[in-house]
Amino acid sequence: MNDPRDVSVGIIGLGNIGRYHADRLRNAGVEIVGGMDVLPEARERFERDYGVATYEDHEEVYSIADAIVVTTPNKFHEEYAVGALEADLDVLLEKPLAHSVESAERIAVAERGSEGFCMVGFHNRYLPPIEVLTTERDRGRFGDLTHIDANYVRRRGIPGRGSWFTSREIAGGGALIDIGVHALDLALYMLDFPEIAEVSGVARSEFGTREDYTYLQMWGDDTGHERFDVEDSVSAFIRCADGQTISLEVAWAANRPTDDEFVIRGTDAGARFDRATGETTLYETSPDGSAHFSDTEIQTRERDAHATEQEVFLQAVAAGTPPGQNTVEQALTVQRVIDAIYRSSEEGRSIRFTEQPIVAE
Repeated sequence: MNDPRDVSVGIIGLGNIGRYHADRLRNAGVEIVGGMDVLPEARERFERDYGVATYEDHEEVYSIADAIVVTTPNKFHEEYAVGALEADLDVLLEKPLAHSVESAERIAVAERGSEGFCMVGFHNRYLPPIEVLTTERDRGRFGDLTHIDANYVRRRGIPGRGSWFTSREIAGGGALIDIGVHALDLALYMLDFPEIAEVSGVARSEFGTREDYTYLQMWGDDTGHERFDVEDSVSAFIRCADGQTISLEVAWAANRPTDDEFVIRGTDAGARFDRATGETTLYETSPDGSAHFSDTEIQTRERDAHATEQEVFLQAVAAGTPPGQNTVEQALTVQRVIDAIYRSSEEGRSIRFTEQPIVAE
């Protein structure tokens, strides 16, 4: 198979994110051969809107597809990703890897024993400014990267109180594992996934449990605070073995301005990237001529990062070769850092990364 458009795709999980993927696959001319969801109404709506057969049993989708896109709630990632990998299918799995580090480890084990591969949906890596910044990193323009401020803060943005997003059992956590995972992944990706030494963090739940929680809009329905047992903000600090550091600030809700900014510091140059606006600036200094600062604004074309991620995935499926990016091993590192942040908050101390158990081999 040489043409990515010849890849037949099945989608597991037919909610909003599944439909988001379906729209882009259809726009790319890729055949969606089946969908699966446990909810009859989700199946009926998908069949009606996309003209695609749907099933209650995921095995039926596995039997007719070349590749699988998994977009279920976090708790069910393992079941469907492992099942597809055991069928030697290629998998595009939405972030995070899983709802727990133990579950994430089991997905990694399944991939090692499969003829298929698993690519994890950290689509922000395909934003053009990030591609520019990583190219400049590889050219050595930054010198040695030393620190990244990674922020993903909403003034009000809990994604539906009472939904699976606010259930620790199903999601595995709150703001950190939902949106903070993007900020953390981008920071580690920019640093080229260095060895982690120590993690310290505090998780807070200050808004989601309040009866008087005030917001202007909500991504899902607000069914109340009774089913809200996760954090709505996290502050964390990650120290790497070679001295690099990451400061992570994440919130679904906070009494402060929204912030989606990454600030990168290196010995020769630095950068600022605003994920919300795409604004990107390089910061340099030079003694040449006369001592001066030089700020370079980077302008890029707009591009759908999800669609680009799908393109990379489908090209890898068609070629029969794992893509070498957005790997399970990288996603497993992200998951272990998330787990260490939660443990640090619960135990009130820093967590040495050597304390992180490898629960599956």
